[in-house]
Amino acid sequence: MEPNRSNNYCCGGGGGFLQSGFKEQRLEYGKIKDQQIKATGADYCIAGCHNCHAQIHELSEHYGGGYPVVHMWTLICLSLGILGPNEREYLGDDLKEVRIFHPETAM
Repeated sequence: MEPNRSNNYCCGGGGGFLQSGFKEQRLEYGKIKDQQIKATGADYCIAGCHNCHAQIHELSEHYGGGYPVVHMWTLICLSLGILGPNEREYLGDDLKEVRIFHPETAM
């Protein structure tokens, strides 16, 4: 993304703003992040924290981004084969059925 690192844009969900009750303001502020994500052309947005995940997911829905937002730990668990069926909610259709390894089938 540009800009990135310490100059990157905030998604608008941190610092308690996600729970502040100012939804319209939060979504308007987050529009910059949504545009920034769309400009990458990425199929997914990976979020490291819960507030960012919730805000960016809502931005994608509100502004029609169409990009799934997943936690970093979701991808790690998927790659290790330990992601449970109920933990696949935020995966896109291309990953929902991926089964790398599952203890019940390893015999």
